Amino acid sequence: MRRSFDELVTEADSVSVEGWDFSWLDGRATEQRPSWGYQRQLGERLAQVSAALDIQTGGGEVLAGVPRFPALMAATESWPPNLAKATALLHPKGAVVVADPDEPPLPFGDAAFDLVSSRHPVTVHWDEIARVLRPGGRYFAQHVGPASAVEIVEYFLGPQPDASRNARHPDRDRAGATAAGLEVVDLRTESLQIEFLDIGAVVYFLRKVIWMVPGFTVGQYRSRLRELHELIERAGSFVTYSTRTLVEARKPG
Repeated sequence: MRRSFDELVTEADSVSVEGWDFSWLDGRATEQRPSWGYQRQLGERLAQVSAALDIQTGGGEVLAGVPRFPALMAATESWPPNLAKATALLHPKGAVVVADPDEPPLPFGDAAFDLVSSRHPVTVHWDEIARVLRPGGRYFAQHVGPASAVEIVEYFLGPQPDASRNARHPDRDRAGATAAGLEVVDLRTESLQIEFLDIGAVVYFLRKVIWMVPGFTVGQYRSRLRELHELIERAGSFVTYSTRTLVEARKPG
């Protein structure tokens, strides 16, 4: 039996959105993955270095999934619920998790790491990344790209200005890395389909990815959510497209 709008929304509005695990959406939403396999490549790089740092690690889920850590593995996170989850996941594997406000400076000395990584950082402070890298060290990351999921953003907020759509353009990554003295060795972006199969999936997604529709609450957007529920009922799903950028940059030396 199909579940009602109220049942779907009430359920999705009450479940925990801590951490960066999206398994609650299994069977309710689908997302294509980038072709490069970020977690696999990260694991390969971590196996070849002696000291590494993962910035804005979230709940530590991605980092915890690699096969082996280097002798020194550190991670930073700012949000207390994620910090607690990352600590529980990463400490048993030998990583130290450091509370950090995601503002310069990073709480580490100069030239401390062979590898700095990050998956979907909210902000990228290139000068700090360059500072903590050793000569010859690398920054390896997967960034959210330009106009990611803009279809769902504009459904709730209306047309977005070009400046907002292009805020995460890979050209900015290249410029930021270069200005910090890093050499960009890989930079590529892919567009990937996301399909929401029920309105509960949309509510959960917007509660978890809080920068998509800032200040989102079910109460504020209830009428718009109901319209979207009816659209999904008719069409079978709501489709949007994420963009992801793979970034690798090297510190000369």
